[in-house]
Amino acid sequence: MSPLYFRDAEQAEIGERLPVLPLRDLVLFPYVVTPLLVGRPATLGAIEAAMAEERWVLLVAQRAAEVEEPAAADLHRTGVVGRILQVNRLPNGTAKVLVEGFARARVSRYAPAAGHLRAVAVPAPLDGGAESDADAAQGRAVLELFEEYVALHRRLPDEVTAMVQGAPTLPQRAYGVAAHLTVAAERKQDLLEIDALETLLRRLVATLTSEIELLRLERKIDDDVRGTLFRNQREFYLQEQLKAIHRELGEDDADDLAELETQVAAKTLPEAVRGRAMRELRRLRRMSPMSPESTVARGFLDWIVALPWTERSSEHPDVAKAREALDADHHGLEDVKERILDYIAVLALVEKPDAPILCLVGPPGVGKTSLGRSIARALGRSFARMSLGGVRDEAEIRGHRRTYIGAMPGRVIQAMRRAAVVNPVLLLDEIDKLGHDYRGDPAAALLEVLDPEQNRAFSDHYLEVDYDLSQVLFVTTANSLAGIPEPLRDRMEIIRLPGYLDQEKLAIARRFLLPRQLERNGLDARRVEVGDDVLRAIMRGYTREAGVRELERRIARLARKLARQEAERAPHDAAAPLVVEAGDLHALLGAAPYDDDDTSLDDKVGVACGLAYTSVGGETLEIEVTVLPGRGKLALTGTLGDVMKESASAAMSYVRSRAVALGIERDFHRTRDIHIHIPAGATPKDGPSAGIAIAIAVASALTGIPVRGDVAMTGEVTLRGRVLAIGGLKEKAVAAHRCGIRHVIIPHGNARELDEIPEEVRSSVVFHPVKTMDEVVTIALRAQPSAAREGAAATTH
Repeated sequence: MSPLYFRDAEQAEIGERLPVLPLRDLVLFPYVVTPLLVGRPATLGAIEAAMAEERWVLLVAQRAAEVEEPAAADLHRTGVVGRILQVNRLPNGTAKVLVEGFARARVSRYAPAAGHLRAVAVPAPLDGGAESDADAAQGRAVLELFEEYVALHRRLPDEVTAMVQGAPTLPQRAYGVAAHLTVAAERKQDLLEIDALETLLRRLVATLTSEIELLRLERKIDDDVRGTLFRNQREFYLQEQLKAIHRELGEDDADDLAELETQVAAKTLPEAVRGRAMRELRRLRRMSPMSPESTVARGFLDWIVALPWTERSSEHPDVAKAREALDADHHGLEDVKERILDYIAVLALVEKPDAPILCLVGPPGVGKTSLGRSIARALGRSFARMSLGGVRDEAEIRGHRRTYIGAMPGRVIQAMRRAAVVNPVLLLDEIDKLGHDYRGDPAAALLEVLDPEQNRAFSDHYLEVDYDLSQVLFVTTANSLAGIPEPLRDRMEIIRLPGYLDQEKLAIARRFLLPRQLERNGLDARRVEVGDDVLRAIMRGYTREAGVRELERRIARLARKLARQEAERAPHDAAAPLVVEAGDLHALLGAAPYDDDDTSLDDKVGVACGLAYTSVGGETLEIEVTVLPGRGKLALTGTLGDVMKESASAAMSYVRSRAVALGIERDFHRTRDIHIHIPAGATPKDGPSAGIAIAIAVASALTGIPVRGDVAMTGEVTLRGRVLAIGGLKEKAVAAHRCGIRHVIIPHGNARELDEIPEEVRSSVVFHPVKTMDEVVTIALRAQPSAAREGAAATTH
């Protein structure tokens, strides 16, 4: 063990019979404090004897370290008298002893004692008297060599040099250097037995010089080896070390490879995939575990084993049970349910029918995502969801090639691994929000996934083997078809979810939303009374949406308020039910942000009600027109898009061409400015379907005839007054019904879509298919322009 520090102590008087402490592979020098670990019975006995006296002990090195119970013949005759500074007993019976060397001594004879050995020793100080100049020069050389020795040695700290140089006398410095030499114990014993200081210094110079040369040679060899060692040799060395570590831990790479081979053999794989897996496994056996290729090959085999290749969900096609499962999770949505029930019926007759690829298009909050989970439950299949919103990299779909660091399969393969079967229901959420940039077009990559003729052999860049997706039931969701490329849209069966009617929202709130929120907030639904009038008030005053997401948030807030009331109730009122009235909503939910009268049904001059289709469903759109004295300037405001501006220009041209028939001055455009404004100016608006509404609003403003307030309209207008078909009729019709509109003017080209509109809407709203603007004028204006002109003339006369 290395000495700790020096003590500048006077040489003490040596007793006649000192306890002997034999040292194995260690030589102690004077003036040095050294820790020792003692465990032999004789040595422990010597320490106990010394502690019982004055703590003096004689430390002598053994001639042979393997001797367990040394006798006098086994010990050297020159040692060091030391004093025990500290003894710490350890639980295992050994002891840590801190000993300080005081003086060199020679043993005249050894004598046995009770359980240990004693010795009669005489002092043996260094000869030489006063230090000469030659000794000082030799001492300086020793210190310089020792400083270089410490610098080259990797196990000696730099502080050792300063500690040795700080010793007050030359003998102390000489013994300090000798104590820190990492040489054999025999050579240290030879240094201790030297009697003359001059001889000791010369021997130290020779020893240090020899050791420094060896250290330099070791450093040179080490540098040469490091410079010439090839990478594969380093890997082999590390590999052998790693194997040794694994053996010590009871682990073995061979066992892991054998286990992996067993898994591959037990897996039911297509022949092509099995052949590829076995080739990769043989290649892995030949690789070094430290090679990067080994990690890639191991990852590939792990994916092959983890993916489902033949595992299937056990299906039991039952149309009646499937209907019950769908009705239990969702209210309404008959189109989707009918399509799923048709597929289940075919599944009962055909073993492996072609799975449909459904695209559920509708505003947020109508249950598109949850419907996918319900479809899986109705079919008895596993369900996996994959969100496509914001995906811009083609590799997210097809996977990364294994040449890249951190390569992984695409999201489709990852979803199949999570599903663990080859016939799951896989939901591709937000397919209309795919992006594309320099890394590729994910929508184009999805063409292979969603094409029934191609997905039987889907190729992922990571796997590089064909994977069969033909048994997967793909369900995609979107808020709008506008964001889906035409080739991708062509591969999917579009099912529109227009939004919920008030009665449907009421049923959903009563069956699903209110019980769920009461349970989440710790309330007993049997003790909470919320009437239908309260739910209707929340729907009409606190929400304005096609779905039920905001409605559920409002009900959740109401449930939290009720939970707080329950927690604050007095104990004697704890059994009373919690009753919510419509008049309590202001206190519970705050002021209602919407008013039933927001959409006025009054007749107005220059104001027409249009219908718009947005990503959040259908909406009504008031179009305002004001006529001002001027020079024929047309102003368009309300953040209108280019298509809507063109529609406004076409509507103006139509009105000018029909000025005489509408009872308007032929040259009105020379003396009047027309300002067309669509409210909610912060919201961008675009599309051609507001054309007939703009034309009617302009005609009303110029003729002074009010537009019927209970009429809404949608359709594209041409310069010749024809009304062209538009999109999103179902959503627009639901929006008109929600706002209390009684008459809706639609293009004749959309009349075939009326059967798709919910029965409740068709029973309360009258639809007027039209082909020309003349028909629109007849229906929308409160009076005919000619009659208005005649009435105005009679009033003048």
